[in-house]
Amino acid sequence: MNAKNLKNAVIGGDFDEVLERIYIGCVAERKKRILDAIDAFVSIYGDNEGMVILSVPGRSEISGNHTDHNYGKVVAGSVDCDILAIAAPTDLGKVRIKSEGYPGDSISLDKLKVGDYPNFKSSSLVCGMCKAFLNKGYKIGGIDAYTTSNVLKGSGLSSSAAFEVMIGNMLNHIYNDGKVSNEEIAQMAQWSENVYFGKPCGLMDQMACAVGGFINIDFADKANPVIVKKDFDLSKFGYALCIVNTGGSHSDLNDDYASIPGDMKSVAKFFGKEVLRDVTLEELVENAARIRRQCSDRAWLRAYHFVLENKRVDAISKAMDEGDIDGFLENIERSGLSSYRYLQNVYSAHHSEEQGISLALALSEKLFGEFKGTRRAVCRVHGGGFAGTMQAFVPEEDTEAYREGIDKVFGEGACMIMHVRPFGAIKIG
Repeated sequence: MNAKNLKNAVIGGDFDEVLERIYIGCVAERKKRILDAIDAFVSIYGDNEGMVILSVPGRSEISGNHTDHNYGKVVAGSVDCDILAIAAPTDLGKVRIKSEGYPGDSISLDKLKVGDYPNFKSSSLVCGMCKAFLNKGYKIGGIDAYTTSNVLKGSGLSSSAAFEVMIGNMLNHIYNDGKVSNEEIAQMAQWSENVYFGKPCGLMDQMACAVGGFINIDFADKANPVIVKKDFDLSKFGYALCIVNTGGSHSDLNDDYASIPGDMKSVAKFFGKEVLRDVTLEELVENAARIRRQCSDRAWLRAYHFVLENKRVDAISKAMDEGDIDGFLENIERSGLSSYRYLQNVYSAHHSEEQGISLALALSEKLFGEFKGTRRAVCRVHGGGFAGTMQAFVPEEDTEAYREGIDKVFGEGACMIMHVRPFGAIKIG
């Protein structure tokens, strides 16, 4: 569609059914956002008959903190904040992307080698996704795109993974008729971030953004992870998912993130393995003295977290299947305590004066004790950790009191109330 026809379809309600399922209770606001994005696209690139609307959600990790890179297990959910894109094909031999609030990126389709674009820059992710599609035998071509995002950078909702998946979403729907599975797009996105961007991330973030809904992922077979959609609705039990943005920056934490898989894999190497997945709790305990000498105390503790976190993911998945909200919350709380004590990703040892997540966790526990209701609330570090966000599961009747208490300390809008949306990467309409 051209701009006029696309805007008329949005205004006329052609997409209302899917928009209601993506943006629960906020359709009018989101329709305006789409219309503004179409206008922004036209002001930058001009009109185009092939314009499409695309959406990729952020994600919230529910449990499985830092286990995916060692072939572990996770539970995650896609949330109703997203990257929204207006995109169209071109014959310029380039992918040009202007993201709201950021300088534009432009990569040439005849320059797709590692190193053609700088590490840790979004242009390297665009380049990597194009190369990944070529490597898999899929089509690529020129694209012009404008994106706007409310997946805040550094929020722990995986803005970088959502961006990578969005590039794949564009290539999929513009040049491959939507035939590439979202699971495969997620795997290509992880490869792009590892090889082209230069960050040794796992696959959980990309998979949760791409697939959508609550999902349980088992990464035992890295090439073919087992993904199970979970029919679980927090609101059915009267609970809300809250994400607290403490305002901490992730910009100088690459070494902290890399240290976690590095420590875990050093313990795996002790046992002659590549990853921790096949190491048992009994083996860890029996060899603790040797591991702490050969690796480090921290490495043993992080391996201990990994083994027990996999067991917690199984317990949480079972509780979701059985509709056991108490079992769900109990294991979420245990996951958070393990991340704090053993994984040690609540604050950076290099910036120990900044402990926003620790402060938010302490404040949350104080606020939970003041709730008028009798049901429990729990909280934990969210996502990669070290800075940024924490997660809380709060009874709906206590949500406003919680939001007010959090915002007093971290600023208005710091506490975000989220819904889990059923769709991952999608073309709207």
